[in-house]
Amino acid sequence: MDKYNKNITSENMIAQSKSNIENIIFEIIFMYIKDMVFIMKVEKGKTFRYIFVNEAAFLFAKLPIDFIGKKLQEVSTGETAAILQREYSIVCETKQNHSYIDQIKAENGGIIHAESVLTPILDEQDEVKYIVSITRDITESIMEKRQLHESKQRYRSLIENNLDAVFTVDLDGVIHDINPAGLKLIGRSEEEQPIFSLYELINEENTLFYDSFRKCKLTESSQSIDCKLISHNGNKMSVHTKFVPIKVNHATRGIYVILRDISERTKTAEKIRYMSFHDQLTGLYNRRALMEDINLEIKRAETEQVAFALMTIDLDRFKYINDTFGHIVGDQILLKVAERLLEFKNYRCHVYRQGGDEFNILLSNTNRQETASFAQRIISSFANSFYLNSHEYYISPSIGISMYPHDGENIETVIKNADEALFRVKERGKAHYQFYRSDMTSSLSNVISLETKLRKAIQKKELKLYYQPQIDLNGYTFNSFEALLRWESLSLGVVAPNDFIPLAEDTGLIISIGNWVIETACEQIKVWKALYNKDVRIAVNISPKQFQQPNFIEVIRTSIQKFKIKPSMLEIEITEGLMGNIKEAIPILRKLKELGVIISVDDFGTGYSSLSYIKQFPIDVLKIDQSFVKDVVTNAKDAAITTTIIHLGQNLGMEVIAEGVENKEQEDFLKKANCQKAQGYYYSKPLTCEAAEQFLRGF
Repeated sequence: MDKYNKNITSENMIAQSKSNIENIIFEIIFMYIKDMVFIMKVEKGKTFRYIFVNEAAFLFAKLPIDFIGKKLQEVSTGETAAILQREYSIVCETKQNHSYIDQIKAENGGIIHAESVLTPILDEQDEVKYIVSITRDITESIMEKRQLHESKQRYRSLIENNLDAVFTVDLDGVIHDINPAGLKLIGRSEEEQPIFSLYELINEENTLFYDSFRKCKLTESSQSIDCKLISHNGNKMSVHTKFVPIKVNHATRGIYVILRDISERTKTAEKIRYMSFHDQLTGLYNRRALMEDINLEIKRAETEQVAFALMTIDLDRFKYINDTFGHIVGDQILLKVAERLLEFKNYRCHVYRQGGDEFNILLSNTNRQETASFAQRIISSFANSFYLNSHEYYISPSIGISMYPHDGENIETVIKNADEALFRVKERGKAHYQFYRSDMTSSLSNVISLETKLRKAIQKKELKLYYQPQIDLNGYTFNSFEALLRWESLSLGVVAPNDFIPLAEDTGLIISIGNWVIETACEQIKVWKALYNKDVRIAVNISPKQFQQPNFIEVIRTSIQKFKIKPSMLEIEITEGLMGNIKEAIPILRKLKELGVIISVDDFGTGYSSLSYIKQFPIDVLKIDQSFVKDVVTNAKDAAITTTIIHLGQNLGMEVIAEGVENKEQEDFLKKANCQKAQGYYYSKPLTCEAAEQFLRGF
């Protein structure tokens, strides 16, 4: 009996234990498992009834409280019921696990993605008795997958449509993927894209490429480099290369190699660099290149204790070729000059063009004697003419030379002193060479200082007109002056005309100065007319540059009208040099005659075309140059020339004035030859305005 009771007690305890375990499992499933659990009973005709759902399923499906035992269609309606019926029916038919994903619209308007796994429970007859559905909210997972997919698509779109070539390589440099731009760059098609090494595209000698690739691996940081790429057909191209590490979970798994074709940019950069250092016309090195090369020569000279020479070369009278034949011919001549100078080029001699007709030669490792010999060889080479379009041209060079370090220890000084030496060559007859001397600097500095002061001379009223009388030899009367320009500087004192007038010509100041002279002379004519009631003619010298100004006639007309003088009281004195271009000179002279001014030719007889232009131009007065008058008494040739000019002028109806008369013997000769007028120190030196007025009152 005890034994029996003991067994009963034991069985009860086991049963109670099982019941407790089942309760615990049920509680876990119902209360704590987040997955939704549905247990459906399967009846005939594929009818499905709810017999159990856990709390998560109850809340998610929003089931009614009395859902237990109800059919699927009694709990869910419409599309939801149809979907569940279809999916559960599949399990009944296949008797196997089945899963599907459903999209459910949430209350907030969003979409919930739910994945359900349906598991059949079979009875003894192998029929589906129950179906257990475990449903899980996979919205977050779906969104992550979608985002990952979109990210991959964006990445792929970025790579595929990138204009730069993108190579995906492993850490050994093996290429695993190439975008279309990359295939095009290396000249391969997508079909013939075998796996190959990145290094096959790069010149083996390009160590910088390998170093950059390795540095990207070791430092896990991007690297960039410009290098040469070898395409499939063997062509080389310049590419900008960027290495970008491919990091997965903070570890570098590969490298993106991004290539951009910079061949055109490289060519453009090389072209720009070439243009920066070369003259566009001749292809010679230019001034910038000269500056850099001199700097290098100075460094080398300091190290090796040697000297070098800089030659500045200017072509004599090249302007006349440009003016006569045009710039196209001038440019062709410059090309031929460049070719001739290049004949001297070697490892010690480099040729440059500064612009215009100026060239330079830099002679390395030389001395004064060698440089002089070299300069003479250049001058001798120009003895041979230049042929262009079946025409022959002769050109001579002038060469200024400075030596380093004797003539300067820096770039600026070496160049400046070579230019100053050239300036002296030009002053002294051209067509030779000259080395720089220290006294040139002080002399040129004086010229620069003089130019500065001359520019301010008009506004400071330092310029004056002096007047030299012209005497009528027949009645010893007087009615005309020649106006002579003088500069009485407050700081320099009296500056000789031979010092400042050529400077005014060179700088173009002669235009404004000449206009001032014309206006001042016209004003003086008016003043003397008012004071003495005399018509006094004043002759003013006109420079070639002033004569060629487009407004020259208008300047004279304006001055005449401004001071209301008789035009015939103003005499325009020109030189034979102005007559070189007859076509230009004749219209100007005719307009002057239309104004009514007197036209005279100064220094007559010293030019080369006197007789040819004297019959064409409307000339009123011939002035015999003082070089003939000086020895007219002692030199038969001067006497004959002077007499001829006087007779020529008289026969042509022109007035003749002899310049530079200094004694009575010269005056007697001129009277005997019937010369109308004379001027010179025998009668009077050039007079100030006040002194000239006293002279006027004396007649």
